[in-house]
Amino acid sequence: MTPRIRFLRTGLALTVVAGTVLLTGCTAIVPLEPAADAVNPTCADLIVRLPTSVAELPERETNAQATGAWGTPSAVLLHCGVTVPAPTTLPCLTVNGIDWIEDDSDAPLYRYTTYGRDPATELIIDSDKVSGSTVLVDLAQAVGNIPATGQCVGAEDLLLPTDGETLPPAP
Repeated sequence: MTPRIRFLRTGLALTVVAGTVLLTGCTAIVPLEPAADAVNPTCADLIVRLPTSVAELPERETNAQATGAWGTPSAVLLHCGVTVPAPTTLPCLTVNGIDWIEDDSDAPLYRYTTYGRDPATELIIDSDKVSGSTVLVDLAQAVGNIPATGQCVGAEDLLLPTDGETLPPAP
């Protein structure tokens, strides 16, 4: 091999290595903890259907089972297999057929948890970087792969006595 060819091969190899380092350096793996029920096979049905972008943010690789992340830095985090929520007084939103409990106690980070689906899915959304409603719309199709077992109800859905009536005792 001539010195010129050896030089060209070495230069090409260094360029490929440097390019790979630069590209992978920009998209580091997002470190997350798996949820308690992340091994649930239904979570796998959700994860394989996650979109490659959410609210125009690119998908990121994560290091934990049944998780997802979008944005650089991450503005949307997903965990499948979180504890199924009990009835709550927190607001419940229905977006494209998916019921979500909204917790804004850590605003501008909003926590949305599916209601009436087992296993439950949780989203953490940085509202300073992305619109929560856009994220919920973009993820509805994937989350819809977890069958609904119930739905949110409001006070107007409850049977309450009126005009002195009494309700029969619960069975």
